[in-house]
Amino acid sequence: MIGTNHMNSTNTANDAIDVLVVDDDFMVTRVHRTFVERVQPFRVVGTAGTGEQAIVAVDDLRPDLVLLDLYLPDIFGLDVIPRLRTAGHDCDVMVISAAREADAVRGAVRHGVVDYLLKPFEFEDLRVRLARYAAQRGRLLTTVVRGQADVDRVLAGALAPSPGNALPKGLSVETADLIERALRDTDSTLSATECATATGISRVSARRYLEYFHAAGSADVSLRYGAAGRPERRYSWRG
Repeated sequence: MIGTNHMNSTNTANDAIDVLVVDDDFMVTRVHRTFVERVQPFRVVGTAGTGEQAIVAVDDLRPDLVLLDLYLPDIFGLDVIPRLRTAGHDCDVMVISAAREADAVRGAVRHGVVDYLLKPFEFEDLRVRLARYAAQRGRLLTTVVRGQADVDRVLAGALAPSPGNALPKGLSVETADLIERALRDTDSTLSATECATATGISRVSARRYLEYFHAAGSADVSLRYGAAGRPERRYSWRG
């Protein structure tokens, strides 16, 4: 599940996403913490080395997301999740583990984890999953349900109005998530240059994604006229 509750009831999609890192290897914990804090708007609010410590930390810190190892010294990681739910915590859980057994993966799915990342991994592997999670969380926080298509888009994490639409060749779901989040987070409109700065991609790439969203009906375009030259295209998320 992707929860939207937090200890501060005034939180919006623009706020930091608080993360608890759970792993029994302190060196691995340090690496994961460094990785997470390189991705906006995530911040690590605590760490835990055992299942019991994780349960206490969630109770104290109320994180939005828990990065959970499965091979903990006291409790199997998946057994931590129902204890959190019983205690009333709706934080999301992303499994980060070396466990490759099919039973572990199936169990994680049954417990509603938002993702499952196998160790060892590179920073980019985690960055992509965090970006996808942030975009999906943003959709849940801001979506307005007008009909079944809106429900389908949220549940499937689709990027176009119809769940059957696919991204054009050369566009990635992960980068599209970043662009969508940038559009949703702005208070007004974004140019391709501003969007590129916000997401860390090139202006040309940002323009391609923005035009895709416009063509798909997910973004509106307005023109801003300057003193000279062609008008600047400004984009905003529709709805």
